[in-house]
Amino acid sequence: MIFKKNIYKLLALGIMGLPLFACDDLVDPAIENTKDLEQVKTESASVHGFLVDAYTSLPSYYDNSELATDDAVCNDYNNNFLKMATGSWSSEDDPMSRWAGSYAAIQYVNLFLENMEGQRYVKNDDVNALLKRRYEGEAYALRGIHLYYLLRAHAGKSGGSLLGVQLFDKYLDVNSNFDVTRSSFLDCVQKALSDLDRAAELLPMTYNDCTANEEIPEKFQSMVNDFNLYNRAMGNVARQLVDGLIVDTYRSKLTLLAASPAFNEGATWEDAANAAAKVIDFAGGIGGLAPNGVTYYADAAAFDAIKEGSNPQEIIWRENYANNRSQESDNFPPTLNGNGRINPTQNLVDAFPMLNGLPISDPNSGYDPANPYDNRDPRLELYIIHDGSKAGVSNSVINTKRDAGDDGIDAIPNRSTRTGYYMKKRLRMDVNCTAGSESDQRHITPRARFTEIFLNYAEAANEAWGPKGSGSHSYSAYDVIKAIRQRAGIDAADPYLEQCAGDQNKMRELIRNERRLELCFESFRFWDLRRWNVNLNETARGMEGDVEVRDYKDYMIYGPVPYSETMKFGNLKQNDGWQ
Repeated sequence: MIFKKNIYKLLALGIMGLPLFACDDLVDPAIENTKDLEQVKTESASVHGFLVDAYTSLPSYYDNSELATDDAVCNDYNNNFLKMATGSWSSEDDPMSRWAGSYAAIQYVNLFLENMEGQRYVKNDDVNALLKRRYEGEAYALRGIHLYYLLRAHAGKSGGSLLGVQLFDKYLDVNSNFDVTRSSFLDCVQKALSDLDRAAELLPMTYNDCTANEEIPEKFQSMVNDFNLYNRAMGNVARQLVDGLIVDTYRSKLTLLAASPAFNEGATWEDAANAAAKVIDFAGGIGGLAPNGVTYYADAAAFDAIKEGSNPQEIIWRENYANNRSQESDNFPPTLNGNGRINPTQNLVDAFPMLNGLPISDPNSGYDPANPYDNRDPRLELYIIHDGSKAGVSNSVINTKRDAGDDGIDAIPNRSTRTGYYMKKRLRMDVNCTAGSESDQRHITPRARFTEIFLNYAEAANEAWGPKGSGSHSYSAYDVIKAIRQRAGIDAADPYLEQCAGDQNKMRELIRNERRLELCFESFRFWDLRRWNVNLNETARGMEGDVEVRDYKDYMIYGPVPYSETMKFGNLKQNDGWQ
């Protein structure tokens, strides 16, 4: 497989901050002034480096896969997602593959787990024991997380059977057998859940400094009785590493995937609802929905309040913040000195309801085709630049109709919109991309945020118990969607929500639409359509009509196993339909 021939180089080169080896030192004799794997195993910092590399292999939150869906197109005709959506997706060319990256991460984790015993990271015995426990918990969590990403990208039906991926819980060296069959989807889900369960046992729910010995979490009180020592391993210093809340978040993601129509194995809708509820309860229930979560990406006050690795209320897990303007340079309209890359579709624009909550297709909604952006869901104005929108540091009017100037449809090849719309979400309007006047601003890229988990619950609870059922919880799918829509600015009466409250099918469609709106441009749409087993071929439309025809085959509801792997290993079966 891909990682068999490259993992040794990856291990050699990938350990952050450690000048370890030349490329082939793990398979060839070590040269002078380098270290081979056996030497590295004896050095605690180097062993911990294997764990660090499992973090660096996590996929990007913003992968721009919306460009392969009915939500957006790209004005760069060389974009991989554009090619993928228009007929070039193959097992040899798969922009969504996680095979190499996540299997490399699992190799790192397994190497760490096999060499963690006897390591000393600090001199103090109590702190060292706490660190070893934390590192072990992180390792199991990361293995479960990467297995989730592998299943999402590569699980599927082969010969009619629902298969997952290959399971490896031991480090593979040059003498190992890589030619093993894919495990069942059920076994893979159970393995990932087992890893996440083990991680939850080992880790604190969150990493926070204690100010008294009594504040040390109960599960660690037998290990340490001095809060200062506890803080050195489990306090603020460890924030943004995997903790119990992140573990619970990925349990929610995994069980939702497993319960979904395309898989429907390994977890029930009730399992998925309960998993999401645990995260929601930690946030404080329905009342814990962050009031500023709609604009999490541009919340300057929340960003400025970050200290000691803390998060804004909406964010569960994030990357390190950065001061830059790269998103804006890529996606601002040309008159704001951007390249206008991501162009939202009319399909997505039409999915935003009116301010009264009714879909624009409802004859009672008040929608006016002559003034299509008036009295709409406020999220439309926040997430999409349309004709007449104001944007940028000078609050400039953006004209997007054909022949309206540089921002108009197809005005400048590879820079102007193809649909009549530009993406606004993810961007800060106080960034300046003008040559000679450039200014950067702080940006936060999430890895997970609470709104996603609220929506996970709504979807699973509706399927398990109906719109107003709540199982053992104090809130229903209806309650969650009501809170999300009210936060967005939908009128409190919300007659459409009340219509859906008595019909599970209507509520399903409303929940899916709310997920589409709330999570737009956050790399969910492509995966959601596939796990729902619904049509991928809705033509992407713009203001003037059809813009890009999609060309997906029915079997593409599941992704492929890399062609090069199936050619090398006879026991590795491809998903049905793929070559």
